[in-house]
Amino acid sequence: MSVPLYEAKAELFRLLGHPVRIRVLELLQDGPKPVRELLAEIEVEPTGLSQHLAVLRRSDLVTARREGSTVVYALSGGDVAELLRAARQLLSAKLSGQHALLSELLQSETGHG
Repeated sequence: MSVPLYEAKAELFRLLGHPVRIRVLELLQDGPKPVRELLAEIEVEPTGLSQHLAVLRRSDLVTARREGSTVVYALSGGDVAELLRAARQLLSAKLSGQHALLSELLQSETGHG
């Protein structure tokens, strides 16, 4: 029995619902990175990062390849970067609206609105 599309989407957003996973995906937008570089950029224990990378790998959002003793991670495709761009645009619009509301509020407090 297949899962309804809306449930599959909800599961995708649930697995993206952790700041470490989002940060990993953002860092990988610049290109493949070895684990040591990800650790240097993200304040998390190595075991924690490993668990988050495993979740992202199982979800096919990132790929991993071994180069000697180093594991290098990369985004699995452009769709992941596209999703992150869409999230930035949504947040930008939301914050822009909040900024406009704050400006109105501040003007009304000073008697100019």
